[in-house]
Amino acid sequence: MAKISVIIPVYNVEKYLPRCLDSVLSQTFTDWEAVCVNDGSPDGSRKILQEYADRDCRIKIVDKPNGGLSDARNVGMQNASGEYVVFLDSDDFIHPQTFEISSALAERNGTDIVSWYKDPNYRNITIIRHALGLDTIDFRPSGFRKHFSPDRVKYAVTDNVYLHCTELSHPRGIRWPIKHFYVWRHLIRKSVIADVSFIKGITFEDFPWWSEVMLKNPSVTITRLPFYYYYPNFKSIDMSSSRMKKITNWCIGLERSYSLYRRHGDPRQTELWMRNCKWPVINKQIARHLEKFNPADSGSLEAKRILSALSQSGAFDDALTADDRKSVEAIMSFIGGSAV
Repeated sequence: MAKISVIIPVYNVEKYLPRCLDSVLSQTFTDWEAVCVNDGSPDGSRKILQEYADRDCRIKIVDKPNGGLSDARNVGMQNASGEYVVFLDSDDFIHPQTFEISSALAERNGTDIVSWYKDPNYRNITIIRHALGLDTIDFRPSGFRKHFSPDRVKYAVTDNVYLHCTELSHPRGIRWPIKHFYVWRHLIRKSVIADVSFIKGITFEDFPWWSEVMLKNPSVTITRLPFYYYYPNFKSIDMSSSRMKKITNWCIGLERSYSLYRRHGDPRQTELWMRNCKWPVINKQIARHLEKFNPADSGSLEAKRILSALSQSGAFDDALTADDRKSVEAIMSFIGGSAV
């Protein structure tokens, strides 16, 4: 059994897959397995996976019919044997010391999760290079070659994951935020997430998944090291989806998470989740965009249905800030109701 299982969903990424797998093979920590879930790729991705698996027995291939990113991650979890799990998207790549330092921090601090940051400049530089017609596949930022001393890494340890977790904003007074809900920013003890699955068929599936993980009150080590390199793949479902499709997917995740906290969250968990997670998502990902759409359009009906159900269940009754109240007004206008 490997110490770390890195789960890599694979679908139509033949251009990017070698870069992703090379970053795993280049890890300074070697006790890992790569569970590569081929999600019915019709391009050359399966052939590339086989070439790498033939070279290194730590690379395992799981073939399945196409079911989407969430389904591939769920299947990857079912086939992972490691004590810890890392999720890596197949068009992205990681720093060579990601496994070494994150596993050392987990063992040193006895925490369930180690969270890191993505490189703050790589995405924007890649977009600029793309616009200029320059190579973006083989390009590596200077930070990729930087060596970090494990004994000198700065970090914070917390048992209050809610206080540190946020979407797009820093909770007041928190110097070490777990910024955003992205699943690929963590090394996670597998036993903590073994019974937590991703919602099939939606984007932004990270939000409801992470909201459910937080209900388990995991202990977390947070480092600001930029270990993850997020590639702006313009053909990905996330970047190519319409704005209303994105809003609808956020609504689905919000409905799932709100229901979970009503049934299973204690008062403290629920209050912090609503303040640091629910309202930032409502304000920044949903409400601010609603005025651009006609709620009578067929593409808006699912979002309207979910927002109406959430309103009836009281999800918007605890608005505290001016931004919260402005969001409630926008939602009520969209669904044809009245703000309380």
